[in-house]
Amino acid sequence: MSRFIQYDRNQQYLLPASVDEWLPEEHLARFIVEVIDQLDLSKLTRRYSGSGSAAYHPAMMLALLVYGYASGTFSSRKIERATYDSVAFRFIAATHYPDHDTLAHFRKTFLVELEDLFVQVLTLAQAMKLVKLGQISLDGTKIKANASKHQALSYGHIEKLEAQLHDEVRALLKKAAEIDQEELADGIDLPAEIIRREDRLKALTEAKTKITERVKERDEDYEEKLARREALRATGKKPQDIEPKAPETGPKAKDQINLTDEESRIMPSANGFVRG
Repeated sequence: MSRFIQYDRNQQYLLPASVDEWLPEEHLARFIVEVIDQLDLSKLTRRYSGSGSAAYHPAMMLALLVYGYASGTFSSRKIERATYDSVAFRFIAATHYPDHDTLAHFRKTFLVELEDLFVQVLTLAQAMKLVKLGQISLDGTKIKANASKHQALSYGHIEKLEAQLHDEVRALLKKAAEIDQEELADGIDLPAEIIRREDRLKALTEAKTKITERVKERDEDYEEKLARREALRATGKKPQDIEPKAPETGPKAKDQINLTDEESRIMPSANGFVRG
């Protein structure tokens, strides 16, 4: 008999769980948080009025964006989702969950300041002899041909490296803005009314019932077509249309229903099949 390690998703902890314990010591997320903690964020914090509801701290928001872009996650929606799904993002956000609108607004509001701060993070990483920060190259590959053969960098060469980092950061911020602008929600995006398990099960039952009713309508439509043809034959006339094909009994796997628009169907169009 096979032996399996037992698991229980409802297991209770004697003490509150800490995301700090779940993240490896050498993880990139830890490095980014520690670097950002050393930066002067006064240009950001001064912009908050202190009135109204409490805001997420700029250090946390900046770290989420920097780690997201460094790891190839540019979409504000995906970063929001990662604060639930990813241990690294949960560590950075300290189990807070800023939504995608908040993340996108933060990026737009502080676009100029973020570029400078992002470059500071990359410059510090470069000074600490990192070749890459996640997926972002820090080795000055584009201008190596002009570099001094000596290990010591000239002031002019440092300026070129910083200019290259600024270009890369602008490209990253532009890409993030374009994705947020054009992006449609990807993956499973559950409507609010079926978030809870009980509501999902109820919705599934209702959907299956509606599909069964739709199949019944399909079968009844076939019977009506047959009856019309027989009535036509009884008058001595020959039906002009093609003999209707008997439908398969019961619902098929490909029978569908749209939970938000029950009347919609998959239909052919000039651009392929669409729901209409």
